[in-house]
Amino acid sequence: MKTKKYLWGLIPLFGIMLLLTGCGSSVEKDSKDTLAISSSDVIASMDTSLNTDVIGGQALTNTMDGLYRFDGKTLQPAVAKKLVEPTNNGKTYTYQLRHTKWSNGKPVTASDFVYSWRRTVDPKTASQYAYIFSGVKNADDISSGKKPVDSLGVKALGKYTLQVTLDDPIPYFNQLLANATFFPLYKPSVEKAGKEYGLNSKGMVFNGPFKLINWHVSDNSWTEVKNDKFWNAKKVKLHKVQYYVAKDPNTQLNLYDSNRINRLEKIGGDTARQVSTYKTFTNDKFSSTFYIEMNMEKYAFFRNKNIRRAIGMSIDRKQLDENVLGNTGGFTASVIPSGMSYNPETGKDFTSEKPIKSVEKYSSYNPKMAAKLWKKGIKETGQKNLSFNLIGDDTDTSKKQNEFIQGQMEKNLPGLKLSLSNLPFKSRLQKSESGDFQMVVTAWNADYPDPYTFLQIFTTGNAQNDGKYSNKEFDDLVKRSATTDANNKEKRWDDMLQATKILTEDQGVVMLYQYYQANLTKKNVQNYRVSPNGMYNLVTAYKN
Repeated sequence: MKTKKYLWGLIPLFGIMLLLTGCGSSVEKDSKDTLAISSSDVIASMDTSLNTDVIGGQALTNTMDGLYRFDGKTLQPAVAKKLVEPTNNGKTYTYQLRHTKWSNGKPVTASDFVYSWRRTVDPKTASQYAYIFSGVKNADDISSGKKPVDSLGVKALGKYTLQVTLDDPIPYFNQLLANATFFPLYKPSVEKAGKEYGLNSKGMVFNGPFKLINWHVSDNSWTEVKNDKFWNAKKVKLHKVQYYVAKDPNTQLNLYDSNRINRLEKIGGDTARQVSTYKTFTNDKFSSTFYIEMNMEKYAFFRNKNIRRAIGMSIDRKQLDENVLGNTGGFTASVIPSGMSYNPETGKDFTSEKPIKSVEKYSSYNPKMAAKLWKKGIKETGQKNLSFNLIGDDTDTSKKQNEFIQGQMEKNLPGLKLSLSNLPFKSRLQKSESGDFQMVVTAWNADYPDPYTFLQIFTTGNAQNDGKYSNKEFDDLVKRSATTDANNKEKRWDDMLQATKILTEDQGVVMLYQYYQANLTKKNVQNYRVSPNGMYNLVTAYKN
């Protein structure tokens, strides 16, 4: 997911304390039934078709249920009765559904999945995530307006039987279905709310372990209460989950130390170093990478490979991690994170394979080569006014991160003047998606544990390809990995390696680091485990 684009920010201490003590939203210290968690920002949308970031994705994972659900690294049946093996040479999946209910008591049916999936791929919905259905029969043609929505390869064979047909086999299809975009929707609620759907909890119904209550899109805190209609409610030990947006590091730590929150997430910079000695400190490796996108559509300067390579070699990632991130970032040469995907034949990590190691130099600090390539690129483009703007989030860590990048680039790229714009998370996303930027620091978090989840977003025309990078050979390799070579594990693996090599050689995006999430979690919080898609399964979480 687009962050699946996220960092941390700033809010006054007294504002958070008012949230915690006012309007009945205070947290009982060490309440066994309530889990209080910090959040890096507000929920932008609770619409499964329109949400694109991890904050909304986590809220949807807490309150909704799809065919499958990750518990830690294990994929488990959810609304589907079992993990299904495909038929028809890997192109057909038939799911028998449990007899589950929405929070209003109405049954969750196969038609609710059909409605949701069709709505997402419908061009009228304008979903940024419609592309994730690529490979489901006719999805691409529907999204481009070439075929009707009802031709999508999903249908209800009965009230509790769902059948999905693919254009070609998708090796990771079952893992994909744990993503919130594939969750069902209750049509009456969606149609009644219209364009306001997902912007407040009023009128929304849920089929997951919790229900979101009394929430509006701008709220800096929100409450989820146990959903007694959830099919697996007996396993849900928590009665309430309370989230608080706390961006200032001192505020975050104060809330944790005073037992106002049980879980402090996404700790960065000096605070991460400060709390690294806590016995409750963890630094979890995420399948998430941060990088710089350059607007190649509007600015021909960034279409020059030497310029992009120079930028890539001008940044000392080790110093960035140590001096700014508080050792919460890890180096990886490519946009593919380490520890996520392994060679099906040898078990070797994707990022340690020879094709990836061979291009590591393009993402490594080399100021002399950076200056040389920069001068060459300037000569090739005829650029004179070397003044550009870098956009980032308006958070304490993000500001310091971008200031570090600014210093590195101005120091190592002769004549460059780089200005900074720090924007609220939602505003930064809007500018990225509309192409209203020159350079932007962004991130991507795996939707499923396969390199394709990263590679596909940089193919020509992908809705998430904000920098408009385009390379036909790269496109062809990525497409082959998902179609003609999908059933040949060895060949598919090589396709993805070669595609990643091209993207890294091109510096289609400039890699910064792999995200390691620093957290503090009270000892009495159990089974709070991250999944391969970056979400936590609160069905099995509890406090003792």
